[in-house]
Amino acid sequence: MKSNKSFLQTASVLVGFLLLGTNARAQEGRVIQLAKLEIDSAKLETYKANLKEGIETALKLEPGVIMLYAVSEKDHPTSITILEIYADSAAYRAHLRTAHFLKYKSATAAMVKRLELVPAIPVMQDANITRLQKATGQPAK
Repeated sequence: MKSNKSFLQTASVLVGFLLLGTNARAQEGRVIQLAKLEIDSAKLETYKANLKEGIETALKLEPGVIMLYAVSEKDHPTSITILEIYADSAAYRAHLRTAHFLKYKSATAAMVKRLELVPAIPVMQDANITRLQKATGQPAK
């Protein structure tokens, strides 16, 4: 439970950072979700290599992919959560059709024991923006 709280705090700060300087209208269309996975322990390292390649490729090639941030639980390394943020639903749908995503899904299908996609929204966005502004020295907008 502690690792989930820590992840959600980190995710909230990251979402706040991404939203820093944007207006509410620009944020409305964003797709934010948590992908919660349980990975076969015998295949964990192979899964992580495929995940790394897929995330790096998506961030490099897809302007509509704003963030893909993966973490594992410290005491349960086979429990992986990915914070996914897309510019809008069209960007999310386009991501699902890319060759690199389809390659990742195909390569990891037998490794994933459980997958849950959880729609999400930013929490305490303004507080996190204020914290980030102080930490980075950015003026309030």
